[in-house]
Amino acid sequence: MMKHRMAALALIVFLSACGGRQPLKPVEGQRLPAVPVGAAAAPTAAELTDPSSQARPERNVELLRQSEKRRDDPFDLPPEG
Repeated sequence: MMKHRMAALALIVFLSACGGRQPLKPVEGQRLPAVPVGAAAAPTAAELTDPSSQARPERNVELLRQSEKRRDDPFDLPPEG
């Protein structure tokens, strides 16, 4: 029982050291991607890792206040059989 606790503690300690807090840099000998067409300058590493609004759209958290009747859908047809 004690061995399991020690193993779990060691695993937690090792995993906590995995997160890097240094700014991203290109690997030695490699360059950042080419400048996109129409852009004035090449994007930085921070700009490349920041997700776009398409990748992370804003959430609509508006709650339904009243139930609404469904409108007639002409494409909601029963299956043909």
